[in-house]
Amino acid sequence: MSEVAIEFLGAAGTVTGSRFLLTCESTKVMIDCGMFQGLKELRLKNWNPLGIDPGSIDAVILTHAHLDHCGYLPKLAKDGFAGKVFLTKYTGKLAEVILRDSARIQTEDAKYAALKGFSKHNPPKALYEEDDVQKVVTRFSPTEFGVRTQVAEQTFVTFQPAGHILGAAFLEVEFFGKRILFTGDMGRDEHPLLAPPKRVPIGAVDAIITESTYGDREHAPVTTGFEDAINRTIARGGSVLMPAFAVDRTEVILVRLRELTEQGLIPPVPIYADSPMALKALDFYRDAINTASPEIREEIAKTWNGRDPFDAGDLHELRSVEESKTINNPTSPCIIISASGMGTGGRVVHHLRDMLPQAKHTIVFVGFQAMGTRGRRLVDGATEVKMHGEMVPVRASIEQIQSFSVHADADELIAWMNSASEKPKQVLVVHGEGGVAETFAERVHKELDVPSKAPQLGERIVL
Repeated sequence: MSEVAIEFLGAAGTVTGSRFLLTCESTKVMIDCGMFQGLKELRLKNWNPLGIDPGSIDAVILTHAHLDHCGYLPKLAKDGFAGKVFLTKYTGKLAEVILRDSARIQTEDAKYAALKGFSKHNPPKALYEEDDVQKVVTRFSPTEFGVRTQVAEQTFVTFQPAGHILGAAFLEVEFFGKRILFTGDMGRDEHPLLAPPKRVPIGAVDAIITESTYGDREHAPVTTGFEDAINRTIARGGSVLMPAFAVDRTEVILVRLRELTEQGLIPPVPIYADSPMALKALDFYRDAINTASPEIREEIAKTWNGRDPFDAGDLHELRSVEESKTINNPTSPCIIISASGMGTGGRVVHHLRDMLPQAKHTIVFVGFQAMGTRGRRLVDGATEVKMHGEMVPVRASIEQIQSFSVHADADELIAWMNSASEKPKQVLVVHGEGGVAETFAERVHKELDVPSKAPQLGERIVL
């Protein structure tokens, strides 16, 4: 029988750049096609040759729409990929928005760098442009949850709800007789909007490829730290800036702010959602709620049908650059939610530049901050950070609230794998930072009594 192998072209030894290649004979299927983010040495990998001819890849299957899982797609198409991209309905909608935004930011940053002369590239250039995005989104092939779909020769995929963001799935892949599960980013039972992840499908599994973003820890229970930070800031006349991922995190934050306002736990202040991508994502979430999508918790669909669960009473949706500029240097208390979530690009960088030097303000990070990102430097205590070629002093309060994570933690991942009707033949651990994947692989081996390892970048494993 022909050899079935998986190559780890990303998300091995790091938490970003999800790219896994299944190969057998001449058939090649890529699972996820993400960008590397964070440390400069990681970001530079986006410019390296992929290691295989993109034109030889038969199909790509996406777990979800976050940039570190889909952001390399336009580059793949630019370099010759001509196959279909299989994904769920809302992953397709969100990925198109995210990829267009990524291309726009890269193009604008390249122009700004050329104007200011602070790029080492001459001339500065983008990894891909909007024409490359257009080329790949025309190949999107939306697929229903729970439907076994052929994507290439002897290759089938079934998307199962992962409860991470709208459209997110874990994948049940049948590849030349092997059955493989890819978790993508696994969600949590506690998501305020999305239905819990489906348990492991019944039957024998040759391998589980699992994320391990929080593979060395358990999420802390929900605390009052979030509202306390807001109340302290408002009491001293300051404003709160929340760098937040445009997809899902902004939605979760808005739901929580509405709950806190309605319960009288924070005062009613203007809330600004300042990210065109987040606002488009909000519309998709509203559509899913109002159409009672099976991805949405039943109680949400029933309770909020026709109403807006994201509006605490004074929500302002800022779509244009001119509208965004109206909240620069806020003079009265307000809450600003803006992308990107790690402070690496987008409108939030301009707000950070204005607000970081002022002690009355607070910057609240509500998600994972990868190594090498501006957000990570701030939560680690940096006294100044570089923005647009200049050093900006940090005088504002910096807070990090972990309870909003929509990634399963170590206990939850173990419980999910333990729900299988049979033990998998092996578990391969990816998406872990700085030894986290190795730590989780050891725990999997010890507690589930199955072979487990954390592959290295570029490693090829025969199944």
